[in-house]
Amino acid sequence: MVAEFDMDRAVARVMEEASRTGEAAAARFERAGPVVGKAAAGGVSVEVAPGGLLTGLTLTRAALRSGSEAVASQILELSRRAERRAGDRMHQVLAPVLGAEAVTALGYAALAEDDPDFYDEEPVAW
Repeated sequence: MVAEFDMDRAVARVMEEASRTGEAAAARFERAGPVVGKAAAGGVSVEVAPGGLLTGLTLTRAALRSGSEAVASQILELSRRAERRAGDRMHQVLAPVLGAEAVTALGYAALAEDDPDFYDEEPVAW
């Protein structure tokens, strides 16, 4: 009987903590706005959700002149870069709530400033 009561209290505490964490995460998402990654180059711009789902694609006429293979390659490269940026954004939003290690374990990595995908263009080395 006592063990059952202790188990009920433990479950109630876990449920309460999960609710507080969910509320804190929801508040951070509300302040942060859409969590997406964007990348653009050569007249192609993409937007992806965390996990890589393509949510936006814009091609200029100039980009289309480079041929379908070049455009497809550009879209794939920019999508990869945008996906990493979306993961970084998700990391920024959730790390204060869940902890950086937990967010990394979910598959969302923070990008360092020296990471080539951190910037829209490759940093210029002098």
